Amino acid sequence: MSASTSSSHRSDRTPSRSGHRSSTMGGMPLNDLPWWRWRARLRSALHMLSDPAFQQHTWLTGRSGFGDVTDAVYRLVEDTWLDRWPAEKYLGTILRDAEEAALVDAAVLRVLRVLHEIGADAHATAYLAHPGWPEAVDAARAAHVRLALADGEDPDEPPRSLEVLRILTRVG
Repeated sequence: MSASTSSSHRSDRTPSRSGHRSSTMGGMPLNDLPWWRWRARLRSALHMLSDPAFQQHTWLTGRSGFGDVTDAVYRLVEDTWLDRWPAEKYLGTILRDAEEAALVDAAVLRVLRVLHEIGADAHATAYLAHPGWPEAVDAARAAHVRLALADGEDPDEPPRSLEVLRILTRVG
């Protein structure tokens, strides 16, 4: 699938990204990221959102290098627009099958429900204390485990830092 970069867009949230856009999926603006990079970013977000110990030791303490809850949610939906499109749209590209798509959809819906109630700029304590957070964590865990196992990786390894994710998804 080739992508056109006829328009350029620079996001306020990610000014360092090149932000080239194309419209190759039903008019939906897409970053010109290779599909495997999208999957890596999606998996990174699901991993962090699915790990309560990580959240306690990293997000609650403000440990650098991993971003915060809002950053993880942004990675979850930024490139894929999963906040607007069903995950099944990505079958055969970033998602392998309908089971992966259903699990990702469930995670996105539960996480976004909490985010919309709390707000995007709240401290991690607000998210983790929300009554819907355990459901969001469980849904993210189910999706994370399915995707990690499908990629031949151990789902119980600790989440990678954003720097490691950047290195893994570097092109060229």
